[in-house]
Amino acid sequence: MKVVVGASSFGDTNSEVIDILKSKGIEIVKNPYGRKMNQEEIIKHLQGADGLLAGLEPLNEEVFIQCPNLKAIARIGIGMDNVDQEAAARYKIKVSNTPEGPTSAVAEMTLTALLSICHNLIDANDDIHNGIWKKRMGKSIQGMKVLVIGYGHIGKKTAELLERLGAEISIYDKYISEVSVPSLEQGVAQADVITLHASGKEEIISQELIQQMKDGVIILNSARGGLVNEQALYDALKSNKVAAFWGDALWEEPYEGIIKECKNAILTPHICTYTTSCRTSMEKQAVENLLGDLGL
Repeated sequence: MKVVVGASSFGDTNSEVIDILKSKGIEIVKNPYGRKMNQEEIIKHLQGADGLLAGLEPLNEEVFIQCPNLKAIARIGIGMDNVDQEAAARYKIKVSNTPEGPTSAVAEMTLTALLSICHNLIDANDDIHNGIWKKRMGKSIQGMKVLVIGYGHIGKKTAELLERLGAEISIYDKYISEVSVPSLEQGVAQADVITLHASGKEEIISQELIQQMKDGVIILNSARGGLVNEQALYDALKSNKVAAFWGDALWEEPYEGIIKECKNAILTPHICTYTTSCRTSMEKQAVENLLGDLGL
């Protein structure tokens, strides 16, 4: 049996996952590109494969048509936007993910980004490296109004961490009305910080919504690049309507877009889950899911 890997760093932090597969007599073929594959590349990579340990590569009907041996996809992570699950079901391909694994790592990274912004860590570091001794005034999390958009595992954990530091939390989740603010518009109008943890690809932060935000708002996005209108964010960062932005899930990867021009934007290369404990947990769970779906 043959299993191929889409995730670019699979087994790098803990080779035990490789050993588990080998112990089952499975042939393993890792991602040869060291990055997210495009459709043509994943089709070529999947030839003859029974199973896929998936990253964020496109997995749609065209891929399934050209990869007839494929029986199971185990996504390493929560998001399933790159997998056409209806098409997978039609082709009798079992699909799984690892919803628990990334929770703490992503929440910690979101908090890290906010603290870095509020306490001017990056600017202060740059000042000293450039021979400037300047004491910049920061902001405290205590009393800060934070809107959490998307209240799944990661949204809940992020809210919990921020609440412990004294933030005033409000929540918007269109699927959980009992905990949500009355409307997204009302939520953003009151927020000092907006942090995105929603699923799906539908744009949430539009040009119109940005205009309803407080001047000087901070936006954090660990979820999906497409949740934020890129051009509208660019304009808002340039005018300081949005004082600062952190994004780990970007509009394209590798990212070469216009937000790179904004000095008040912190951009990271999709590394929220890149802690040794998180990667190990997700990869082990994905391997277990895959072996179960392959009947091993």
